[in-house]
Amino acid sequence: MRYSVFLEPVQEAGFEGFYYAHIPVLDPTTHGFGVEGALTAAGQLAEAWVGEKRSHGEPLPVESTALIGHIDLPDAVLTS
Repeated sequence: MRYSVFLEPVQEAGFEGFYYAHIPVLDPTTHGFGVEGALTAAGQLAEAWVGEKRSHGEPLPVESTALIGHIDLPDAVLTS
């Protein structure tokens, strides 16, 4: 099964080169070094998450379509 992963650089001192990896349809977030490290961590987390759901007989969510949108905030909102 394939799940989309949203990647975002970690913006904290001491975590240069790390990325957050969020799996929207499952809802967990993890992190790893570099894009590949973050994707590996996301895969491991998803495997554990799926295993836990299956052990309780719960259905697994199926991702239909993943979209990423952007919004712009007016400068006035940011400077007030």
